[in-house]
Formats: sequence, C-alpha cells, structure tokens
Amino acid sequence: MLKIGYIGLGIMGKSIAANILKGGFPLVVHNRSRASVAELVAQGAEEAFSPAEVAQRVDVIFTNLPDSGDVEKVALGDDGIFQGAHHGLIFVDNSTIKPAVARKIAEVLDKAGVESLDAPVSGGDIGARDGTLAIMVGGPENALNKVMPVLMAMGKTITHVGSSGAGQIAKAANQIMVAAQMVALGELLILARKSGADPAKVVDAIRGGAAQCWTLDNKPPRLFAGQREPGFKASMQAKDLNIVLDTAREYGIPLAMTAVNAQLFSAMQEMGLGALDNSAVIAVIEKLAGCDLL
Repeated sequence: MLKIGYIGLGIMGKSIAANILKGGFPLVVHNRSRASVAELVAQGAEEAFSPAEVAQRVDVIFTNLPDSGDVEKVALGDDGIFQGAHHGLIFVDNSTIKPAVARKIAEVLDKAGVESLDAPVSGGDIGARDGTLAIMVGGPENALNKVMPVLMAMGKTITHVGSSGAGQIAKAANQIMVAAQMVALGELLILARKSGADPAKVVDAIRGGAAQCWTLDNKPPRLFAGQREPGFKASMQAKDLNIVLDTAREYGIPLAMTAVNAQLFSAMQEMGLGALDNSAVIAVIEKLAGCDLL
C-alpha cells in the first residue's frame, strides 16, 4: 500500500488527512502548528519535522497551503520536498495557487524524478470532513491513476482536466462561480429583508427553481442562525479571486463581474472580517444597504 505524506493541516487539510488515515493508508504528517499534528498522531499518523523528511519517507506527498508562495517554498525551498525527493515520488498539491506556479513546480520536481499533480479541491469544510470533495486534477494521467485510491478516500468527484496547471485553471473557474453565488446570496437576502419579505421564506420559494445551487441549499440556515464562522475563510476567497484576476490579465480576458466581487471581498477584509466564512460577505451588503439580515 502507498505510504502518504500530508503537509498543511488547516481547516481543510486536517480533515482530508484524517480521511486518508480512515482509508487505511499509512500517513506521515507535518505542519507549522503542532496541535493538528498531535491530533492526527493520536489517530495513527506518524510525525515528521520538515517537508524534506516527509518526502524521504513516503511514496506520495500532498500539500494544502494558503498561497502560491507557500507551496513554492515548501516544494522547492530550503529543507523542502525537492531536497528530500526520490525517484518515483508523486507530489500532489491540494492548495489553490496560480496555474503558472503549479507548472513551474512540476518542471523543477521533474528534474528529481518526481511527477506532479495540481489537484485543488472544492466542497468546503463539510466536504473535507465527509470525504465528498470535488477534486480537479492537472498533470500526467499515469500519476493520477497511481494516486486515485487515495483521492477516492478524500473526494466524491475526481476529474482529470488536463496537463500541469489545468487543475488550477479549473479551480479558478470554480472560484468565479463560488464568489458570484456568495455575493448573490447576500444581495437576495438583504433585498428580501429591506423590502419587507421574510428572507427564509424567499429562500424556500426560489430554491426549487432555476436559482437552486449548493450555496442556496447550504448557507442560508447558518446565516439565519447568526453563524458566520468558516467554513471557507473570506480571506482565502479574496486570495483566490486575485489568482483568477492575475490569470485573466495574463491571457487578456475581461472578467467584469469577478472584478466587482473581488472588490467586495477586499472590502470585507478592510472591515476586519476576513477570518469569517465567505458567505459573510453579506456584511458588506448590509453596510451598503443600511439593513441587517437579523
């Protein structure tokens, strides 16, 4: 059986790693914060103290980190994966990063005999816990076939999009839609509240029609209960939208509505709310409308 390494044990990464363990795979973990490591060691994982050490000890090494620079540092920096790499190692990145950076990392690791897959995920904290993530993969198909049993322990839908970077392009497209849905949800709820209709009943009325989507099915109950904790942090949504816009500029693509949504999430961070769930972008709309949901 493949021995797996996992680096980056945040809200998503810790749950994904736990599901890999539940799938029966021996697991080596590393994280800057030791508390998450201790939790997984208690469940049967082994601890490592650097990315290079993880790479030396495993067949497949995963990362799940905040941004492009973090992944590049862990993969290629001092005491990083490259320094511990061995021929036949497979690198799988569950982070959301720039497609160009994913391609650069794949090119460099290839020199050490390492195959790379960019495999960002979608489904939030719920999908990570339940093992129902959507996983979009870029990179060589033979490497994907080798790690498919591990991915199936993490997610429900695994799609090979294309060559290196294609998984990150798919995730960028995903984040365009996610941001649009979160902003639209906030707007429709405040429209209902300020116009004199019950927002909960409005949601019930429209979710069975063309407006039905994952966001409308999952987010309103939490907002109606006053729960705005993540989930998926708004600061990460803002970061992902910057990746989308940087990629769009690289290829000369106008993304007018995504640019507006990026401004709303940027405003949310300026309000000090970046640690809240991405659905809490409703707070920006509440401020602009002078009307609170609750």
